[in-house]
Amino acid sequence: MPFSAVFELDKILKGKEEWLFLFEIALRTILMFVAILITLAILGKRGVKQLSVFELVIIISLGSAAGDPMFYKEVGVLSAFTVFIFIIICYKLTTYLALKSDRFEKMIEGKPICLVKNGKFSITNFKNEPLGYDEFFAEMRQYSVSHLGQVEIAFIEVSGEISLYYYRDDEVKYGLPILPHLYQEQHCQITKEDVYSCAFCGNTETIEETHKHLCSVCSKDKWVKSINSTRIT
Repeated sequence: MPFSAVFELDKILKGKEEWLFLFEIALRTILMFVAILITLAILGKRGVKQLSVFELVIIISLGSAAGDPMFYKEVGVLSAFTVFIFIIICYKLTTYLALKSDRFEKMIEGKPICLVKNGKFSITNFKNEPLGYDEFFAEMRQYSVSHLGQVEIAFIEVSGEISLYYYRDDEVKYGLPILPHLYQEQHCQITKEDVYSCAFCGNTETIEETHKHLCSVCSKDKWVKSINSTRIT
């Protein structure tokens, strides 16, 4: 039995449609690509990393509406265009309501959340965000931050980006190191009097030699030796 008969190579490559339909797919794809570009231009596009949750929903909706007409023969291009029109209407209506109501805007877009204040974690806010220490530290290291004592305040924006405001070099405090090789050096027992930072909340204290010392802010007992170096930019 021929190889092609066993595996039905034609069906694997083009399904049940005729080869000519591939040219129709190319035309449909071009039409939908142009439609997406025009729609995004109308909506006012921003960089992908700056998309809010609401705008991400819009992009996913556009992609879903555009995908089927590209290669499903039974789905007409006009159907997708109709979806695009109503997506634009929903977007414009939502942005209008957001401008009129602060409460509605916060519900849709969210609001900036303070994660670090005065060189320490805002623990209550941090726990409410789906953001791990490793991820947050990695973001800050990209801004040449080596410890929390360099940071006066830090926010996570509605876009998911991190905004940092620094202490001046002459105001930098001792703070929790966020460099991996330093942060991993955590101790419960303090063998030498020095300045240490709580590994959980970043609270910084001068601690004498002791078997165990609880943080005065969060009552945790793991400490990292603090550093007070300035940022190198």
